[in-house]
Amino acid sequence: MKAFVNHCLKEIKRHLFDYLLLITAGVFFIAAVNLFRGERLTEFIILLIFISFYIIWGIYHHIVETGFQLRIMIEYIFIGLVILFLLKLIILP
Repeated sequence: MKAFVNHCLKEIKRHLFDYLLLITAGVFFIAAVNLFRGERLTEFIILLIFISFYIIWGIYHHIVETGFQLRIMIEYIFIGLVILFLLKLIILP
């Protein structure tokens, strides 16, 4: 467990800007969804924007770190679509 924590801390230090950008976008996403609570179309558009940002962020992050790998790009797209589906069920019943 200690090795895992050390690895995570090294990754965060190496890519501090990337992770701060993702966390900041997540905070703005949560704030925007709370701000427009009840407006289903606006909430869905905000959700689409955040998921698109997440996919682009993931692709950028891995291109900078390891280079272009189609498998990783597809993984980020798949995870983004799963998050979209799950949050649509939760936010927009």
